[in-house]
Amino acid sequence: MRRFLVAAVIFGAAQCAHAADMPDLPALRGSLPEGLSTVRTVWQGYYIGGQAGYGSADMDFSRANSGQTARLLENTVIQNGMQVSQWPIGIGKSSQQNDAFGGFVGYNSQWDDVIIGVEASYMHGRFFGSQSATVSRVSGAVLSDNNFHAVDVTSTASQEITDMGTLRARAGYIVGSFLPYMFGGVALGNADIVRAVTITDSWGPTQAAAVAPGAASATLTADTTQHNHLLVGYSAGVGVDVALVAGLFLRAEWEYARFTGVVDTSINTVRAGVGYKF
Repeated sequence: MRRFLVAAVIFGAAQCAHAADMPDLPALRGSLPEGLSTVRTVWQGYYIGGQAGYGSADMDFSRANSGQTARLLENTVIQNGMQVSQWPIGIGKSSQQNDAFGGFVGYNSQWDDVIIGVEASYMHGRFFGSQSATVSRVSGAVLSDNNFHAVDVTSTASQEITDMGTLRARAGYIVGSFLPYMFGGVALGNADIVRAVTITDSWGPTQAAAVAPGAASATLTADTTQHNHLLVGYSAGVGVDVALVAGLFLRAEWEYARFTGVVDTSINTVRAGVGYKF
């Protein structure tokens, strides 16, 4: 009996010594630390992708031909006396929708769960708008040539944007495999712009004579066509990237682009894309 007790004590001491030499792993305590149980998606690095979308182009033509009309009528009787170039011609806004496709390329810098990056985005499509209007007026008094004048102004304008690119700064926050982000930057567009104005001036010693058939008259016309005209503006928007496998990811995005000039233009597009991060 005494030998049995001594053997039991020796065996128990050996077991305690062996346990003391084992590493203190959390798995041996029945749990895993958070760092070993979750995997953070790595977005750091360069990426490239393709995209397709659908957009709406809102174009304001109200100022499209005012400068052209002023140049056409510079130092004329009707410009000095009736300020024809300042008339509200009524050529207004146009809104049309179309689809587009393109690509994007960029670089992400990752700071824990925060992403800061730069990206260039390109879309090719056909965002088109056109407007036409006519205004007629008769002078309320004789002008500097001692005649009344009846003036008709017909103004037309159209714009087609076929290519649009944006250079953006981007900021996002990682939520699991999702990367919601917002961006803002410079927008560039390639447009064909066509503008035309026709002015008919009739005159006579009275208002009735000025508008009567066969009254003395003259017609002035001007037209301008600009091919591959560079538009400069800004863009902003939001989106989300979703990591799939390896470096592959999906994208959904909304972008607003604004261009100012002879035709003020706003373009809203929604897009879906697929990309690969190297």
